[in-house]
Amino acid sequence: MEDPRARYAAAGVNVEAGDSLVERIKPAAASTARPGCTPSLGGFAGLFDLAAAGHADSLLVASTDGVGTKLRLAVELGMHRGVGIDLVAMCVNDVLAQGAEPLLFLDYYATGKLEVAAAAEVVEGIAEGCRQAGCALVGGETAEMPGHYARGDYDLAGFVVGAVPRNRVLPKDVAVGDALIALASSGAHSNGYSLIRRLAADRNWDLSAPFEDVTLGEALMTPTRIYVKPVLAAVAAHPVHGIAHITGGGITGNVPRMLADDQCAAIERDLLPPSKLMAFLSEQGDLSPAEMEATFNCGTGLVMAVAAEAADAVVADLEAAGETAVRVGTVVEREGDGPQCLIS
Repeated sequence: MEDPRARYAAAGVNVEAGDSLVERIKPAAASTARPGCTPSLGGFAGLFDLAAAGHADSLLVASTDGVGTKLRLAVELGMHRGVGIDLVAMCVNDVLAQGAEPLLFLDYYATGKLEVAAAAEVVEGIAEGCRQAGCALVGGETAEMPGHYARGDYDLAGFVVGAVPRNRVLPKDVAVGDALIALASSGAHSNGYSLIRRLAADRNWDLSAPFEDVTLGEALMTPTRIYVKPVLAAVAAHPVHGIAHITGGGITGNVPRMLADDQCAAIERDLLPPSKLMAFLSEQGDLSPAEMEATFNCGTGLVMAVAAEAADAVVADLEAAGETAVRVGTVVEREGDGPQCLIS
């Protein structure tokens, strides 16, 4: 009898390659084990014991995200590991904004023809991101879809579930007078890459050209910073009232998400963490500060609202944990229907 796998392979789906990928990434998944979960790839679903993780009476917090058109650069440059970290970062930093600890992560990898080496590099990056965030990679899905994706192309989606004690859900008690603390980004993170790629084409960028201590391509592919561990420690030790993850929409589009309707974030532009990459993008695109701040993170990956009297201690703790943190503004009263984020 003809092997049905051979017929499936003739249609463009390589089952053996999928099996090979699962075996190759099992050690990466196992390296993310944490209390509450022992990753074991190959089952139909992942299990997690909330009580064993210290969350017997917590709320679950879930988020899903992707990496966007940064994947196009990853394919063109052959740099796949970093986008795995990006995928985790975009999800876990979102649940962090609610005060939640990320617990488990799943990924979805879709491609036209499965290339095991590239896929394994992506998943190894996902595992690295999970280790940085302290969450377990409990499984995922690899979809080979011939005719749907061009050869070499792939897409990613990530899914995280976290938990937060009921009395510590953020934002909570954000008040006029709270200090705003910015944490430096590692680069463009995973937002604005459609514009970045357009600028690269229009300006004929040489992605192999030196840029600071790396190439321009490497600078653009720097993975998104994961803030989970130091920020959760700060939340546990200090009166942190709100967290904004600076993603699509930039600073001005995301900071208001942690504020009440009658509040405004007054931020001093000169105090924001400097970024040579952001200065380069601004110059290349002839973008005004306001346009930059509505598109990119402008050197700031996270903004925290904390009680004013605790600001210095929070900054000190974050700096001791390896973050670049600076007080950049204050929560003030909003003027009528005016903007909820004023950067001047």
